[in-house]
Amino acid sequence: MVNPGGIMKKLFCAVLSLLALCTIATAAGSKDGSTGSQKVTIKWASVHPPAHPASQTMMRVAEEVSKQTNGRVEIKGFPGGQLGGSMDLIQGTQTGIVDMVSEGAANFGQYVPSVTIAEAPYIWRNIDHFEKALNGPFGQKISEELAGSGMRLLGAMYYGTRHLSTSKKEVRKVSDCAGMKIRVPENDIFVAMAHSWGSNSRPITFSELYIALQYNIVDAQENPLPTFASAKFSEVQKYVILTGHVMTPLLIVINENTWQKIDPADRNIVQASLAKNIEWQNGEIIKQENELIATLKSQGITVITPDVESFRVATLKTLPPMFEAKWGKGTWESIQSIQ
Repeated sequence: MVNPGGIMKKLFCAVLSLLALCTIATAAGSKDGSTGSQKVTIKWASVHPPAHPASQTMMRVAEEVSKQTNGRVEIKGFPGGQLGGSMDLIQGTQTGIVDMVSEGAANFGQYVPSVTIAEAPYIWRNIDHFEKALNGPFGQKISEELAGSGMRLLGAMYYGTRHLSTSKKEVRKVSDCAGMKIRVPENDIFVAMAHSWGSNSRPITFSELYIALQYNIVDAQENPLPTFASAKFSEVQKYVILTGHVMTPLLIVINENTWQKIDPADRNIVQASLAKNIEWQNGEIIKQENELIATLKSQGITVITPDVESFRVATLKTLPPMFEAKWGKGTWESIQSIQ
């Protein structure tokens, strides 16, 4: 954990040294006209509602980094899809229009196809398996591959375990999904998953999802329970089906050129703040997941425990063979072997 007092003492000493150097440079006549570290402003965007723990993490990090760098690094948070949908934000981060994004792993597939396996349905046994993989060689591989597209992985949060929710129809087994219009994120992994359930997938940006449910453009959607709650989907849906089909890693990614503008000492402050607040965010998500079932029931939502195995069998029969070339031969098996 970062010690703010220790950091401030170090920064104070650094500032004194910098002032002394600047005085010498001014007297001698600086060749490059430099007067010290430049201020870096970072636009960090996401589609998640402001009340979601991931958005709160964004704001917590922004406040800490500004304070601990004495304003040299300013992070401006844009949650709730203010700067666009998921794919807009990732493309913007890759090109530098947006500096930083927090998004599900599968949505980075346009730039790093193999990373989509991190959000494959039923690949993670539990949160321990999830964390060991992302904090080990597999996570390092994701980081290296993202670097090749001009982006840098700064961390991965536990976004939650995704479940199906429907507006009008109870679902107790995978065959009940036949013909349903299920909203999924804008990536081929989720589209293929919905098709494997016998449903019609409808990729829709998250910012448009509430309206799509309200006006019955789609019959169902799937997201973690904290997202369901913070987006107020209980106002337009009746059933939550505990399919537990995906444990989503939310990747925090920054444009490489933006990262290089930050002084190395300040990068350490950014990374330390992220690490501390990712731990906080993950704890909040787990806490909410444990509490929300009772809360949703009290709001009149019918919570159904379905035949999960029917969903698992239908999904795994289709997806691993379909995406093996994209993920890399043997990658699925190597992740499964992590103990």
